[in-house]
Amino acid sequence: MSSSPFPSIRAASLVLGIETSCDETAASVVGRGADGAPVILSNVVLSQVEEHAAFGGVVPEIAARAHVEALDGIVGAALADAGIGFHALSGVAATVGPGLVGGLIVGAMTGKAIAAACDLPFIAVNHLEGHALTPRLTDAVAYPYLMLLVSGGHTQILLVRGLGAYERWGTTIDDALGEAFDKTAKLLGLGQPGGPVVERRAESGDPGRFALPRPMRGETRLDFSFSGLKTAVRLAAEAAAPLSEGDLDDLCASFQAAAAQSLADRVTRALRRFRSEFPDLVDPVLAVAGGVAANRSIRAELETACAKAGTRLVAPPLKLCTDNAAMIAHAGLERLEAGRLDALSAPVRPRWPLDERAEPLVGFGRRGAKA
Repeated sequence: MSSSPFPSIRAASLVLGIETSCDETAASVVGRGADGAPVILSNVVLSQVEEHAAFGGVVPEIAARAHVEALDGIVGAALADAGIGFHALSGVAATVGPGLVGGLIVGAMTGKAIAAACDLPFIAVNHLEGHALTPRLTDAVAYPYLMLLVSGGHTQILLVRGLGAYERWGTTIDDALGEAFDKTAKLLGLGQPGGPVVERRAESGDPGRFALPRPMRGETRLDFSFSGLKTAVRLAAEAAAPLSEGDLDDLCASFQAAAAQSLADRVTRALRRFRSEFPDLVDPVLAVAGGVAANRSIRAELETACAKAGTRLVAPPLKLCTDNAAMIAHAGLERLEAGRLDALSAPVRPRWPLDERAEPLVGFGRRGAKA
């Protein structure tokens, strides 16, 4: 086996991760340090934001073609950054779901081809598991812990008991929070990606000007709902038309405040349940991942909720909160070490709930449970 330029990395611990579930083409190499801690040797991400900007959202066909064109080079760059060749790898992990089926096929087939050509184990990774295990990659968080995933495609509260042992405590019954940010930005003609632009405009706005609802606030169940909030923004915008720049700032601030407070209410209830079920935990943790976790207003609400509940908030760096391959490589490494490998016939799964025992809230489609 070739030596790595990272001399403290354990032999037989290098995993290549591939992520192509949406509009980021990414590859990473993660290994295990001499002290047992995971180490990111490379993490290369190519965004497709510009390719989709004109369409106001991700176009699956364009995303898949972009992955085909870029992935070989991204994998090569990840290996070069890590200072190794294919022969030094111990396994290959790829996201096989959930996500856009075209992109999943590109990443899965590339990963399987590398594994077959190099006679390496293949690990089929659930994209959500990559997020769920990121706190162990960045902060060595011990099981069990509570996980809040807030992104463009998912808003969930999960109990992470151990590798492969996840309980969904709450999920969105309609729009994910990131999707609500994007749709609000589109509705107001602010451009994409919606999350950053809404947050930027909200900094100059009055969060109390528009009386918007706090969806699900006070509900015993831990699920989320944001479609009604989005509709309320549209109605408020129509009532205030024509909109000045100040109106737009105030709408963004009011929407963001409502979203953050609704999220905090759900999380507060989840933390109460978590502390009740695990009263003896010395270091209870709420971990957060997903692009929306970068929003400063939302982060502040979560910090307040955790402080009141006596729980530590763990938020990985932004580059590891949004879609990336380091989390896939790390999840692959944990699965490789646990002997949880997959056949090269493992299918892609556009819909793949992390907790497959949870009852679907929206129902089933041809590809499985929707939410």
